[in-house]
Amino acid sequence: MKAMLLALSLLFSPWVFADLVDTYHFSSPQHQQQALALAKELRCPQCQNQNLLESTSPIAQDLRLEVYRLVEAGHSSQEIMALMTQRYGDFVLYRPPLRSATWVLWFGPGVLLVCLLGGIVLRIRNLSGSGSRGAR
Repeated sequence: MKAMLLALSLLFSPWVFADLVDTYHFSSPQHQQQALALAKELRCPQCQNQNLLESTSPIAQDLRLEVYRLVEAGHSSQEIMALMTQRYGDFVLYRPPLRSATWVLWFGPGVLLVCLLGGIVLRIRNLSGSGSRGAR
């Protein structure tokens, strides 16, 4: 029984690492570079923190092919980004535009860091101030 399980696991283990391969053929190397750059810039709507090239989800595969087709049709990168943003919102962009709705994304980490550093400085001042008063 153990030998059979070992044989089966060895037989099927290569398929664990199998992945989809895009076999899309571009008319020029420039189109290929543009399409791959766009697919790296666009986030998969279904996945957590993966771009269209990294994701293996069906929606990412469809969007990747759509980007490839749009590039081959002669659309600019800005047009393709605008189309994807219109369909899926700013979520598909790794670098969302600076608008009032995205201020928290752009400035939130900096404000949080300043508040944390300010709190640490105040805490250290209070601790060192109370320690020197107790020694008198």
